[in-house]
Amino acid sequence: MDTQHSELIQLLKKRFEKNKNRHATLDWATVQERLEAYPDKLTSLFEMEATGGEPDVVGVDEKSGEFIFFDCSAESPKGRRSLCYDREALNARKEHKPASSAVEMAAAMGIQLLNEDDYRYLQQFGPFDSKTSSWLATPEDIRALDGAIFGDYRYGRVFVYHNGAQSYYAVRGFRGSLRV
Repeated sequence: MDTQHSELIQLLKKRFEKNKNRHATLDWATVQERLEAYPDKLTSLFEMEATGGEPDVVGVDEKSGEFIFFDCSAESPKGRRSLCYDREALNARKEHKPASSAVEMAAAMGIQLLNEDDYRYLQQFGPFDSKTSSWLATPEDIRALDGAIFGDYRYGRVFVYHNGAQSYYAVRGFRGSLRV
């Protein structure tokens, strides 16, 4: 294992130990063993970390045994903001195009956008996106109408709302998930 992956594992271990409320019934040794068995997943976790996501374990899939990592940064990851929703939306912009889209960037990183259920689940661990917002995986029927959904936390509540998929804002990014 290279130095970069070793350093990432140590960082993830510290975060895991600091935030036991996100995974009270799990132990780090089992998580680390799984991470070391799937080095390609470490590359995705490195990208999540490098773009400001602060990934952490938030659960385990009881059927597959996979550990579920979400971006747990307090605000939408800084390195993933000012993006349209997807390539179709980016192509639809006539001017002032952002560099990329949330869906494309997530795919390049090897992660999935959180969906609405994931986002609401994440919010049980503390308020996330109280000053920002995050694009969420959008149902096809909404996307077919040129829309996309995003979530944020305001006034003590989680809000999921819609916007044109081609829109982008300096404070809107996306949160991802990864199964290892």
